Amino acid sequence: MTTRTASCHCGAVEIEADFPQGLASAARCNCSFCKRRGAAAVTARTSSLHVLKGAENLSLYTWGTGTAKHHFCKTCGIYIYHQRRLDPAECGVNLGCIEGADPQAMGDLPWHDGINHPSDQPT
Repeated sequence: MTTRTASCHCGAVEIEADFPQGLASAARCNCSFCKRRGAAAVTARTSSLHVLKGAENLSLYTWGTGTAKHHFCKTCGIYIYHQRRLDPAECGVNLGCIEGADPQAMGDLPWHDGINHPSDQPT
């Protein structure tokens, strides 16, 4: 388990979270929202995520079922983290916001198939 901090570009928002796999879980998603956002995310436990600074500066975006909750800095607009719809006990934290992380050094990252998300499939 690795605990790390992450912050937006302007520094108004800072979070801390536990990453069960460190940065090894970094991946991209091809759902309609993530493909537009473009940021890779690293898996954290929702219960471990704490806003250390700037909670009042976070903006929330959600749609559809409302399960996925995407948090952005109101000042610089950077996506910082989101609560996942497949497993709300997990959050995805923007790899580029994590202190000490170098997204370019991670090489090609795996992709999650958000287009064919189980919540969107007929039962």
